[in-house]
Amino acid sequence: MKVNLLILTLRDWLFSRQRYWGEPFPILHAKDGSKKAVPYNELPVVLPEVANYEPSDSGEAPLANNKEWVKYSDAYQRETDTMPGAAGSSWYFFRYADAHNDAEFCSKEKAKYWLPVDLYVGGAEHTVGHLLYSRFWTKVLFDAGLSPVDEPFQKLAHQGMILGPDGEKMSKSRGNVIPADTVAAESGVDALRCYVCFLGPMDKDKPWNVNGIDGVKRFLDRLSRLAVNDTTGEVVATNADLPPEVEKLLHKTIKKVSEDIEILSFNTCISQMMILVNELYKFDCRSKKALLPLAQLLQPFAPHTAEEIWSHIGGEGLVVNAAWPTFNPELCKDDVITLGVQVNGKMRGTIEIAAAAAEADALAAAYQVATVTSAMGGAQPKKVIYKAGKILNILC
Repeated sequence: MKVNLLILTLRDWLFSRQRYWGEPFPILHAKDGSKKAVPYNELPVVLPEVANYEPSDSGEAPLANNKEWVKYSDAYQRETDTMPGAAGSSWYFFRYADAHNDAEFCSKEKAKYWLPVDLYVGGAEHTVGHLLYSRFWTKVLFDAGLSPVDEPFQKLAHQGMILGPDGEKMSKSRGNVIPADTVAAESGVDALRCYVCFLGPMDKDKPWNVNGIDGVKRFLDRLSRLAVNDTTGEVVATNADLPPEVEKLLHKTIKKVSEDIEILSFNTCISQMMILVNELYKFDCRSKKALLPLAQLLQPFAPHTAEEIWSHIGGEGLVVNAAWPTFNPELCKDDVITLGVQVNGKMRGTIEIAAAAAEADALAAAYQVATVTSAMGGAQPKKVIYKAGKILNILC
């Protein structure tokens, strides 16, 4: 029943293409017009190696030019149309799970272990195209007893587009295309990667700012200079202990980056690392105790820079293979926080107070805020709702 419901949502799908690339149809044509399948033991049909990928003069598919391949026997010729790109992309995730299996497309044991895919990242158009086809193929394979799963993906995340500097979709006709190769040549691949992540939330469209990448490049350069003198190549990182302020911020940074990567909030990861680098300069701190874990946090975003820092300051092996850094929850707690003060449920001001402050201390601080006392109008509190570090609501 589920498969039938899914079929109703599928649009007509032209499944053949007159081009060289793509999976060949395993069909043989007889001279009398009849057809038969290629014998099972001859599957899959492999594309021939050719020098010319152009269609024939008669308008036939490029494969028609390869007479030797087309002629299967004196009685049969091969089909020269090929399947569309969506054919292979509708089940490739099965093959990824068991890529070296020569006996079957994917063993049930491997499929059960690896599938369904945890996260599918694609554009919004995939929801009504590739995602539907992938689900359809997976359900057919499940109903045929070839797959232990009936859904290909557990979660779908849409990625926004990088727009041109004019805020419009990049296109040659508009003349607003920013070639990635040019940017990488000028600023480096790491700066390009980081800037794309830093532009904004992953799922939103983001216009390219021709000057914005400079700030990200400066961030990477400043971080590198904490470890190595960019003029002499001398390692300047130290083994000194971290100042308490830096140590707390380091653990907060590890916590935030670890959590934000999981929710694909890459821009906030980079922002947090920028804050930590600023703090290191503020305290003139070049300690490896901060730089080594910072290189690990940076690695998913700027792998080349991270590996260079890691290798220069004595990291073991490759940073990409190092265990992810951990944080101390106690060091992630703020000693002083900004707490909102409500009067009768409406926000009327804020106070700076110890995270674990007693109710009496919180009220005393609130009474020093003019907007709070004004909202109270001289009345005495009838009730106070207070939870340390969370809420202060004065009911009059």
